[in-house]
Amino acid sequence: MSKNADRILSYLGLAQKSGRLKSGEFSVEKSIKDGSAKLVVISKDASDNTVKKFTDMCSYRNVPYIRFSDRDSIGRATGKNFRVTAAITDEGLAKAVSSCFDNGGSID
Repeated sequence: MSKNADRILSYLGLAQKSGRLKSGEFSVEKSIKDGSAKLVVISKDASDNTVKKFTDMCSYRNVPYIRFSDRDSIGRATGKNFRVTAAITDEGLAKAVSSCFDNGGSID
C-alpha cells in the first residue's frame, strides 16, 4: 500500500475518533441528504448498485466522493468489521484526504 493510502486510512481513523465520520449505507446516505457530508469514500470493491446509488446521490447534491481501497481496510481504519461507504463531516479532514489524491501520488 502506498504512503498516500496509509495517510488516507489514518485520516479516516482520526475522523472516526473525533466523531466526524459517518459509516455504513444508512448513515452516509443521511449525511449526504442533510448536507453534513464533506467527502464520501466508496470502497473499490463496492457492488455496482452501491457505487451507482452513492455516486448519483453525491453528484446530485454536489458532494465530492472518492473510490478508495477495500471494505476491510476501511473497516479496520475506522474500528469496524468492514465498511463499504464512509462520509467525512469535517471540512479540514475532507480537504486533507482530497489533497492525497490531488498531489498526483499513487493510491492503491
